[in-house]
Amino acid sequence: MSSTIKVLCVDDSALIRDLMTKIINSQPDMTVVATAPDPLVARDLIKQHNPDVLTLDVEMPRMDGLDFLERLMRLRPMPVLMVSSLTQRGSEITLRALELGAVDFVAKPEVGIRDGMMEYAGMIADKIRAAAQARPSRQGQMAAPSTPKPALKAPILSSEKIIIIGASTGGTEAIRQVIEPLPANSPAVLITQHMPGGFTRSFAERLDRLCKVSVKEAEAGERVLPGHVYIAPGDWHMRLSRSGANYVIALDNGPAVNRHRPSVDVLFESAAQCAGRNAVGAILTGMGRDGAAGLVKMRQAGAHTVAQDEASCVVFGMPKEAIAMGGAVEVVPLSEIASHLIQQMHSAGRAQRV
Repeated sequence: MSSTIKVLCVDDSALIRDLMTKIINSQPDMTVVATAPDPLVARDLIKQHNPDVLTLDVEMPRMDGLDFLERLMRLRPMPVLMVSSLTQRGSEITLRALELGAVDFVAKPEVGIRDGMMEYAGMIADKIRAAAQARPSRQGQMAAPSTPKPALKAPILSSEKIIIIGASTGGTEAIRQVIEPLPANSPAVLITQHMPGGFTRSFAERLDRLCKVSVKEAEAGERVLPGHVYIAPGDWHMRLSRSGANYVIALDNGPAVNRHRPSVDVLFESAAQCAGRNAVGAILTGMGRDGAAGLVKMRQAGAHTVAQDEASCVVFGMPKEAIAMGGAVEVVPLSEIASHLIQQMHSAGRAQRV
């Protein structure tokens, strides 16, 4: 990849193509090499310009965005950033695109598209930078059909035991790989994935259909129970809290932390305070440093902590920062994180019974 990130924008809306061009060309390290109104035009432009990143509308005429993405990731894998609408259908299509190998997505504002997109300029630029660093072939391989692995076995543990996970770019599929093998009697799991409002409910529902544990979008004040996974709602910070002897979910829409809401640091720091050595923490693929300081606090509080290794990350940003700060007890490939988490719960349970 050259020092300047070459971007090809594919969208049937001339307005969106124009706005994306203005946003991208205003950045010193990226440029739009071409735009296309549909995938058929885009095919020739990809061959002509060899872009580093493709931005792709999810719904377009002449060829569906998902069909085009599936062919692209099979024949010429490259970093793709989806541009989605903030609707139920848009969120479901976007999650399918992430399964097929898209690195990340940008949500179009529901109203005031011109002003809204320009407000998103910094975020769009950051996502393009992350996409340019990504390993799209690995993302495509993760989405490929595979024989389901048998569920891991776990004893029924104290309700004090809890698993805490944070992720960003590439995280939706990484999270699936971690929680899909968990047994129905797994310790409770709290997850913060950087995702806007309107998408986390669809994400939780998709995971719930795939997993033996129950997966849901977290609600304020609900009790945290074993065998359940709680996803931080888009645009809300999620914290682990206490109500008497029970863990409960706390939500707030306070200021962004590390430019994110929900923030992984917010969740990890609350776990350090409330759960201490009863928690196991994992930081997965993602751009930036959100969660790194929080993982350090979890480790200092006695939690076992894990970072995803570089080879299996779509973007080795957040785990790299956590490792550099000394937050990770171990660095583990994505394919082994689920078994590693459960193994740590086994070990902690045995130690407490001795």
